Amino acid sequence: MTMILIVEDDEELLNLYAEILEINRFSVQTAINGEEAISKYKQIHPDLVVMDGILPNIDGYDAFSQIIEFDKNAKVVLITGYSEFDEKNKLALKQGLISVISKPIGADELLNLAKKYCKNSENKNSTSNQDLERSIS
Repeated sequence: MTMILIVEDDEELLNLYAEILEINRFSVQTAINGEEAISKYKQIHPDLVVMDGILPNIDGYDAFSQIIEFDKNAKVVLITGYSEFDEKNKLALKQGLISVISKPIGADELLNLAKKYCKNSENKNSTSNQDLERSIS
């Protein structure tokens, strides 16, 4: 089954992202800081990590660096308020980060990421956009 790890310290956003993905039949694990993200990545080897860039404890950039050191094929997307041309983002992209997404991220963009980077996801998405809109309203 496709597994996505969502890493976000804002509990409301974390729950919203998880709900959107679960409604669309993705399996989701969550973490609230970089240290927990690294630990969970090593345990579950998710198909995709969607991670906030600014996190307590270990930030998203350092967590990404440790994840990519552990698994050079890791698929990690950072969500940040910084421009993709920011030095931290440029360095992470050179290290293998697959994408930098500017906040805020919408439901459609989150689902598009999941479909694009998760194997076998195209057959799992049977929920309509109307169903999704009702669930997050």
